[in-house]
Amino acid sequence: MTIESTRVRTLKDAPEHAEGRYVLYWMQSSQRAEFNPALEYALELANQRDLPLWVAFGLTDDYPEANARHYAFMLEGLAEVRRRLEARGIGFVLRHGAPDAVALELSRQAALVVCDAGYLKVQRLWRRRLAEVLDRRLIRVEGDVVAPIAQVSTKHEYAARTIRPRIQRIMDDYIVPLRTRPVARRAELDLGSDFDLDNVPAIVSGLRLDQACAPVKRFRGGEGEARDRLSRFIDQGLADYGAGRGKPEAEVVSYLSPYLHFGQISPVEIALAVRGSGRGAPDSRATYLEELIVRRELSINHVWHSPDYDRYEALPDWARATLDAHADDPRPHIYTREQFEQACTHDRYWNAAMTEMKSTGYMHNRLRMYWGKKILQWSETPQQAFATVLELNNRYLLDGRDANSYTNVGWIFGLHDRPWPTQPVFGTVRSMGPNTFKSFDADAYVAQVDRLRAAEA
Repeated sequence: MTIESTRVRTLKDAPEHAEGRYVLYWMQSSQRAEFNPALEYALELANQRDLPLWVAFGLTDDYPEANARHYAFMLEGLAEVRRRLEARGIGFVLRHGAPDAVALELSRQAALVVCDAGYLKVQRLWRRRLAEVLDRRLIRVEGDVVAPIAQVSTKHEYAARTIRPRIQRIMDDYIVPLRTRPVARRAELDLGSDFDLDNVPAIVSGLRLDQACAPVKRFRGGEGEARDRLSRFIDQGLADYGAGRGKPEAEVVSYLSPYLHFGQISPVEIALAVRGSGRGAPDSRATYLEELIVRRELSINHVWHSPDYDRYEALPDWARATLDAHADDPRPHIYTREQFEQACTHDRYWNAAMTEMKSTGYMHNRLRMYWGKKILQWSETPQQAFATVLELNNRYLLDGRDANSYTNVGWIFGLHDRPWPTQPVFGTVRSMGPNTFKSFDADAYVAQVDRLRAAEA
């Protein structure tokens, strides 16, 4: 079908370049070759002008807090993107440099430029800088959400209950298939990539990155792998998702959050597959779609409307007030950031969660909540706890440095929540304690983590 006009926004209203040799799609957030509205929109424009389409990706060494683990996963996905695009007759070029600078350089021979949407500060900065200096048309296509954010809300939403009806009113208009366009004119130029994507480890080792946080074996990047995981989830996990999603040892979750973070799969594609599967009870499908759409897009609303989303000061006033009022409460234990990072606490279940994160780049969401709440309880100050949670989250998790991650970290400290009965240290911010482990087999989870760690060794 035609790509919804509400996904499309002109960032630079300038004339097209009449002598352009191609249409350029600057790929950054939507790192996939299929079910990608920005790609298909750019291809439509190229076909209308009888021009080839070139896709460009700028690889920077200094993406905030990224390391070898993140880059290996991302580059595995980009290697697949290149293969899929070239099979369609679309060019792909990978250049070393700031993404907006790479896009600007390659735009000099382009009729116009299309980009995807990014919601974090650095992503928005890149697009703004390019729009300021570009001398031809720049069009943004929003394809990594179900409902475009401005169609849902133009303000910072307080909680899921305030954004849910706004999303539910319009989401059916956007959960629709995306037609793959034919290529009218194949890309035959050689724009000269700076890297050989047939050797991802060599690329990673040659970049100025934190190499100590190594790639993992449990998750391999790429849209093919994402679709395989989606298929396995629908076949094996979806039926029990409603009852089993809070049980880490049950492994009924989709494990798609790293792939969504890197744009290696579309949330619309996931929603269509889950809706159309007929698997499990309707409440299991509805629960999964709530998390995929409402909760995820609440997170995107938060980072879009709260520019300090990565700072303690972005927490709600009531949460900061109650945490500050209880800042001098005695803590049952106090650990340093280094002790947390080394999983050296008295709590074997907490240590297992930290080990899973470090070893595999993933942690089940129920354990993430407990893990973060305990760092708050066992740190000298709430500000120190916030910094520790965010640093460890962003360093080790494949889906760290994401709108969902920043929002989940904020939730630990009261964001998108309400006051609860007063507790030491927490004040009226929600606490979590030993009852957390009554709803699942915690010892089985520890054994599971031991097996996963051994598999990574």
